[in-house]
Amino acid sequence: MKLGITGLAGSGKTTVFEALTGEFADAGAKMENRLATIRVPDERIDRLSEIFNPKKTIYAQVEYFLPGKSSRPKDTSKEDATWTALRDADALIHVVRNFKLFGLEAPNPAGDFSALDQELILMDFAQTEKRLERMEMEARKTNKTDPEERDLVHECHRILESENPLRRTPELAGAPKLRGYAFLSGKPMLVLFNNEDEDDGLPAADAAFEGENRMIIRGKLEHELAQMPPEEAAELLQEFDISASATDRVVNESYNLLGLISFFTVGEDEVRAWTIKKGTVAVDAADVIHSDIKKGFIRAEVISYDDFMAAGSMANAKKQGTLRLEGKTYEVKDGDIINFRFNV
Repeated sequence: MKLGITGLAGSGKTTVFEALTGEFADAGAKMENRLATIRVPDERIDRLSEIFNPKKTIYAQVEYFLPGKSSRPKDTSKEDATWTALRDADALIHVVRNFKLFGLEAPNPAGDFSALDQELILMDFAQTEKRLERMEMEARKTNKTDPEERDLVHECHRILESENPLRRTPELAGAPKLRGYAFLSGKPMLVLFNNEDEDDGLPAADAAFEGENRMIIRGKLEHELAQMPPEEAAELLQEFDISASATDRVVNESYNLLGLISFFTVGEDEVRAWTIKKGTVAVDAADVIHSDIKKGFIRAEVISYDDFMAAGSMANAKKQGTLRLEGKTYEVKDGDIINFRFNV
């Protein structure tokens, strides 16, 4: 899972990136693209690792990407390199300033959000317009265009022309025929309000945010927390009544945003978390581990994390009947512990 961080100048994108990743850099490095991989905090993996004492414990991972400021295209007819760099992200985190800053006007979250969202829409509109022109030329020359793709692009063009982002129609934005377009306004988005240290509330409701996934971060404060020893950070979290770190909260919200869940494999060699889409069936979950497991799938031995912890061991779980066999079409649930039986 790769999350791209964006926002207007002065919104605190770099502060948020460093608070989330714990990776700090000097001013020069901040001009370049920055990519950080962090492990997904999961107490269930911690507990399972204590029980099985494996040789390796592998957590799920998330990548945060912050585009640099140094690579503006010389040809103004081309898309800004900042946007191009964000197109391969799975989702966007839109950082919106909600704090006072010397030299800038009072924060205007709704106005700032709308301004950047319109940029995303314009980038996608230009892309659909160029593609439709190219399709018309190809049709005149060869009469070989894909009518389904053409109709989908036309529909995208219509929505964008009405100044609406494609993420409002996820079934269209996620159409397989449009996967290569990587529409910016079609990506799932988390609106992250960057608040003052003492402000833990969302901005006043505004029509601009209707239907958007929203949460707050006290960027400057969380940036300081990320640089502290765990004991000191825990005290400050309590002092400011913050239930969990920014990393924990944003990762959890990102999973919800993308409809992701985790299942686990356990044993003496390895305890590991695997990330899949909600609704994935057992045979496809097996493919995430290895294509041979999917190819030779026989059955899946499944137990929920809670049932396993209640039983205390796999042997007890078998006696209690909470460890069960499931077939290819079983829909994997968040927290399932699975052992796949297969033969190739």
